[in-house]
Amino acid sequence: MKCPFCGHLGDKVVDSRESREGAAIRRRRECQHCERRFTSYERIDEVPYMVVKKDGTRERFERQKVTAGMLRACEKRPVTVAALEAIADRAEAMLQERSDKEIQTEALGSFVMQELKQLDQVAYVRFASVYRDFRDVGEFITELRGLLDTSDTKL
Repeated sequence: MKCPFCGHLGDKVVDSRESREGAAIRRRRECQHCERRFTSYERIDEVPYMVVKKDGTRERFERQKVTAGMLRACEKRPVTVAALEAIADRAEAMLQERSDKEIQTEALGSFVMQELKQLDQVAYVRFASVYRDFRDVGEFITELRGLLDTSDTKL
């Protein structure tokens, strides 16, 4: 940290405290050259996670959008909001573990679909029908057959 009085780069931290809001850390520092004290504040620099849409545009990842889509898919289904929040937590954790701060909508949607498939198959089909944008009934039936084959049932 550069001393604001003499410009020297060496200092020592005399006191550290969390700010009242908890969003920053306040540090009292003493310059090792001129021995004057000054205060610095440390804040987390949040880089937003971005979602790359099908048309190439980028928008900020919004957990609420993911949750809202799942809520629509789970309407009138025996699925708790807590279960959907857990899926949103896992989606967000997946983003945070990535080395880059971007994810394709296809990857995010596929992740959510797989999670819903394990949670509730009807919700999965509803989500997939909107997310995959089936062009005709044949594509939809193919998806249903794949789902039924995994559950050992025949269509």
